Amino acid sequence: MDNRTGLVIVHTGEGKGKTTAALGMAIRSWGNHLRVLILQFIKGSWTYGELKAIETLNAVDGRIEIRQGGFGFTRKGNTGEAEHRIAAEELLHSALREISGGTWDMVILDEFNYAYSFGLIHKDELEQILNARPPQTHLVFTGRNASEELVDRADLVTEMRLIKHPYQKGIKAQRGIEF
Repeated sequence: MDNRTGLVIVHTGEGKGKTTAALGMAIRSWGNHLRVLILQFIKGSWTYGELKAIETLNAVDGRIEIRQGGFGFTRKGNTGEAEHRIAAEELLHSALREISGGTWDMVILDEFNYAYSFGLIHKDELEQILNARPPQTHLVFTGRNASEELVDRADLVTEMRLIKHPYQKGIKAQRGIEF
């Protein structure tokens, strides 16, 4: 019998490591025989290292999966906002189906906070996701600018604080570190 209490977890803040922390939880969960789904909002125009790693783990037993749903990073008001909204809606509908279906023990909504703060996802849709969660399912939200309503509903909130970043020295994003 599974007596797990599902948690709502938020990784937010200006510092690096939000997705990395969530992926670490995904691997830990997979290693403990939990089923993990990672849905990446906004990301989609690059090939990130985690895609190959998760694909390799998924080939072992099918208990971990990653799906992208976006066209790459955007900002509120950028051109192409309509396309980003459609991509976010499609991934949101997929998330609602998957979460309410109860197939997964952990669902990570990577970069959800960005999509929400940019207006690609609305408050009623956030509520739908939170209300669709079965009691034993962990939901993990990542991205800067976590909303007050999400933080209020969360069981665990971690804020990554930027102290220093190589970009400040002109060092560009590097494979294995940022992607």
